[in-house]
Amino acid sequence: MSHFKWWQKAVFYQIYPRSFADGNGDGIGDFKGMTEKLSYLKDLGVDALWLSPHFPSPMYDCGYDISDYENVAPEYGTLDEFKTFLEGAHARDMHVILDLVLNHTSDEHRWFQESKSSRDNPKADWYVWMDTPPNNWQSCFDGPAWTYVPERGQYYYHYFMKQQPDLNWRNPDVHKAMWGAARFWLEMGVDGFRLDAIGTIYEDPKLTPHTVPMDLAGLRHFSDIAKTPAERALVEQYWRDMFKNQLGQPGIHELMRELRTVLDEYDGDRMLVGEDDDVTYLGNGEDELSLVFNFPLMRTELITPQWVRKNQQERIAALAKVSPQAWACNTLGNHDCSRLYSRYSASRNGGNGTHDAELARLNLVVVLTLRGTPFLYNGEEIGMTDYLIPDPTRLRDTMATWYYDRLVNELMVNPSQAAPRAAAMSRDKNRTPLQWRNAPNGGFCPAGAVSWLPVNPNYAEGINVQEQVKDPASLLTFYRRLLRVRKANLALVEGDYRPVHETAQEVLAFLRSTSEQKVLVLLNFSEKQLSLDFSDLGVESARVIFSAAGHASTDFPQLTLNPFEIWIAELK
Repeated sequence: MSHFKWWQKAVFYQIYPRSFADGNGDGIGDFKGMTEKLSYLKDLGVDALWLSPHFPSPMYDCGYDISDYENVAPEYGTLDEFKTFLEGAHARDMHVILDLVLNHTSDEHRWFQESKSSRDNPKADWYVWMDTPPNNWQSCFDGPAWTYVPERGQYYYHYFMKQQPDLNWRNPDVHKAMWGAARFWLEMGVDGFRLDAIGTIYEDPKLTPHTVPMDLAGLRHFSDIAKTPAERALVEQYWRDMFKNQLGQPGIHELMRELRTVLDEYDGDRMLVGEDDDVTYLGNGEDELSLVFNFPLMRTELITPQWVRKNQQERIAALAKVSPQAWACNTLGNHDCSRLYSRYSASRNGGNGTHDAELARLNLVVVLTLRGTPFLYNGEEIGMTDYLIPDPTRLRDTMATWYYDRLVNELMVNPSQAAPRAAAMSRDKNRTPLQWRNAPNGGFCPAGAVSWLPVNPNYAEGINVQEQVKDPASLLTFYRRLLRVRKANLALVEGDYRPVHETAQEVLAFLRSTSEQKVLVLLNFSEKQLSLDFSDLGVESARVIFSAAGHASTDFPQLTLNPFEIWIAELK
């Protein structure tokens, strides 16, 4: 009997509700549409679903500004429709976790409306208030981090945009209210939470100013125009220095332990995954978070064998310091960054793009075969790409619209140059509606509807579900095959990780092993045919369980790999 918990064995799939499936034809994704696609997700082979925020919100930050933690946004449906979705997922043996935003609420939340009404309101101390701005802190989205409220004659603090006031977690009443919201969903049956931006919950109590000689708009512009290595290094230093007093402050561990005790009141191994890469948030392995993301794996321009080996060496060592049971969590994409197909493509990194499809497959195999829980992002299974929206009036990411305005009106950049810059930095480019068919609006919504974001027109080039599901050579078919192989081979789920051929420049090779099974994973990241010798493994035969790009030879332990070949075999 396996001692591993469901969230260690699962493959998670992130649903961005507004862009996933429109069930009522209004151009916005909803629970009716999501429920209709549950069988698609089950057939894909994923085991758990992470929903980005579905709560009522004025949508200044696409749902991460929550105005009611215990309801469903009307455009997404009703609580009953959420329950139908949850029951449908559970009936198909898929778990569901929700986004829980702890750092801030919407400024339209009733808590903030009460807090700002007067200084003696019972919720007056639920947010962070000051008589005057005490420092030069910046919001990471749109300028100064302090906004004035006439009703109180005071300023409130917001790490994100001014419509997202930070909660005062030094007030115990805030704890009670937020844990009440968590219990609301846990009692309904959700299986856990992805915790948004946990590093922002506490600020430096001394309110120490930053020392960067420009504001946020200036720093973004400097980031755009930096050319030399020295300028790029200065940009990185400035980003760290601007926000270091607003992030990762003491108190978070205690808060995570408190939330852990709330989840442990419920059966079913409810889980927490933090939007952070600090493994110390796993506590002792049992008393804080279940998972934190391996974001360092993503922080590169191109996935290479050397990069993956270095990442794994560092990550496994860090996890081991936490606990022998500490578990990894790997991903290469989400709603806040470029899509996997675009971000790590050859065309983006100086190549001609000829092998982008092969690289997308290799990168998926990395995520699904390394030790740890994989997280996938909706649309990557069909090779959806970033779409740079050319018309600034169609942008919905407030961070991008603010940046466009500052470029044009303060930094005097020509609008024709400002528009592509805003489109490129916008998160809208990787949040466009999922492309279901080669039909108007990509089949996301009816031809007569206006989708909330423009649909990437490359749905007409085969980047859609309907055409790929019937094509044995498609990326979607590849995802489905590989997910089934992973599930059918326990070593790929639970096995230890050991690198092989550790100095190879073009091949990533590693073993995943349990007491019952040993699996060898080989990934050729080059355009060349490569010969490798595995005699030192002491194994004389191998049973191929997955192969892509056509295998050049089967004379194990000597192997010849074709260009961009993926070869996974059980060793006998």
